[in-house]
Amino acid sequence: MSDPNTQRYTALFISEATEHLEALSRDVVKLEQQPAVDVIASAFRHAHSVKGMAASMGFETTSALAHRLEDLLDTVRATPASFDKPLADLVLQAIDALQGHVRAVASGAPLGDVAALVARLSATMAGLGPSSVPAPRPSAPSTTPAPPAMVSTEATQPRFAVTLQVSAASTQPGVRAFLAYKRLSTLGNVFALSPPLEDLKAGRLPRGRITLELETTQTQEGVTRTISTVADVTLERLEPIALGGGGAPVAAPEPEARVVGQQDQARTVRIRTELLDGFLDVAGELLLATARVREVGKGLPDPFRPPLDEAVDRLHKLVRGLHDQVMTARMTPIDVITTRLPRAARDIARRRGRDVELIIEGATTELDRAIVDELNDPLLHLLRNAIDHGVEPPEERRMRGKPARGTVKVLVRRDRDRVVLEVVDDGRGMDSERLRASAVERGLVTLEAARAMSERDALMLSCLPGVSTAAAVTDISGRGVGMDAVKRVVEAVGGVLELESTRGQGTTCRLSLPLTVAMVNLLLVGVGDDVYGLPIAKVSGVVETRRSALPGSQDLLMLNFGQSVVPVQSLAELLDVPALPQPPDVPPFVVVDGEGGKVALLVDRLLGQEEVVLKALARPLDLVPGLAGVTILGTGRPVFILDVARLERLPRARAEA
Repeated sequence: MSDPNTQRYTALFISEATEHLEALSRDVVKLEQQPAVDVIASAFRHAHSVKGMAASMGFETTSALAHRLEDLLDTVRATPASFDKPLADLVLQAIDALQGHVRAVASGAPLGDVAALVARLSATMAGLGPSSVPAPRPSAPSTTPAPPAMVSTEATQPRFAVTLQVSAASTQPGVRAFLAYKRLSTLGNVFALSPPLEDLKAGRLPRGRITLELETTQTQEGVTRTISTVADVTLERLEPIALGGGGAPVAAPEPEARVVGQQDQARTVRIRTELLDGFLDVAGELLLATARVREVGKGLPDPFRPPLDEAVDRLHKLVRGLHDQVMTARMTPIDVITTRLPRAARDIARRRGRDVELIIEGATTELDRAIVDELNDPLLHLLRNAIDHGVEPPEERRMRGKPARGTVKVLVRRDRDRVVLEVVDDGRGMDSERLRASAVERGLVTLEAARAMSERDALMLSCLPGVSTAAAVTDISGRGVGMDAVKRVVEAVGGVLELESTRGQGTTCRLSLPLTVAMVNLLLVGVGDDVYGLPIAKVSGVVETRRSALPGSQDLLMLNFGQSVVPVQSLAELLDVPALPQPPDVPPFVVVDGEGGKVALLVDRLLGQEEVVLKALARPLDLVPGLAGVTILGTGRPVFILDVARLERLPRARAEA
């Protein structure tokens, strides 16, 4: 890095460059489908921003590549129709290389060589039109006044008086101010900088204001556009200055002051997610402590209990309000992950010879950041399956009487206290009979159980390891591991995966997700002297009946539930813990969604329902299959929360051990 003082701004560069490159990728995908001048202009601005930021940080190789990409997009603006698929491939390759540079900066690795790619961009640009290829501007021009011998050579360059104001709501005013100075310095020579450069580097910024004179060949619009790429910075003054005593300065209309990159500056502030996680942990501990005080108060004499109960109720209301506010601050729009899908869909479709239109709706719906972070890979798995397995090639679609272009929709909506995310395609649909045969062939279910399965349960067999209906394994999918991974992740955050499909018409993959993973509703059950929690979201119902009335063999009992029968498993045997010496005559059976479909868990007793604070397991407990977390009841008793989907693996894991 050319200036060691800029090292502390690396994190900001990585964050903003990543955002610009992702937006640039989205613009390229739009341009490939429908060239438009405004989209090309947007792509140009993103490339320009990356170039300026890289130059400010001293990453000359990155800046040179971004500059050449910017020049190419500038050339395309004159002929939007020239933006075809090969050109889109080249631009996306350049974007990938720039993203590789950003990742290298983040990891401290050397930047990759892009000389050949820069040459390809230059050659392509030369072939688009007669205009000559402009030479890249210096990435770090001098920021001090030119010596007298050079003044005459630069006298014809316009000079501007510039005043910048950093928003008072900015969490990093020094960083923003220094980046604004560095980006202006890429346009020409900077004079009369106030505060001085050393103060600016140190973050000393009186009243958040910067004044300077800029000597540049850029127009006022170009200077304004450069400043607009720096968030939290307002351009308050931009006036030409006459040189050489040629009369009074000619005032230009002041541009409208605006703050780019954020809205409602006076009411928002950026905060590290680690702090929010810490606040959430503290709020959860306060809820547990409040419940504990309530339980202790039950042992007090009657005259003392009413005032204590009133105080505890008040405390619980305040703590719950604090917890809810922290959770609101952690809510994140799903579009932080869906914005990457158009590029992924485009690449998958090109590789598999598909023509696909991706439609995304409801992406502004918010979820807990912890859940959103986990959804990136599952959503990409579902998109790959929809394009690779679902949507047919154009020729096959025409033979079936369908439009040559397939459609994949990503639909997000709020449903009371949950968020429903659906990936819908209009492809060939899923073959439930092949799924049954594949599961039986691998010994994952018996032939009798497969035949007795409902259509929904048969489709869910695709979530078993190794079960797939793909005719061939590709580098994209077909190994039978994608849906297994999706189901595990969705259920790990308290969600439910459902599949619906109609042969020849398409498939819907539906994810029903909780708003947060911090609070969970549990059904408390007793097994022997122990208490366990089953997430209510996984419980389909409870049936109380005598064991002697159950059909089936001694080794495999079945329970009539609704219009179907489900296998029975003893929770005590699954967990390898002792049951009650004298089990109840009419024990309860809790029907839950297991890995291979519904299963009825035999328990000793039901202890009620409770909303609790979910806490992650520490090692080595996090390695135990069947455990999803732990909570502490008001009595102070810790209770394990069971991972219903993986409970059936416990006996197999013990046998293999």
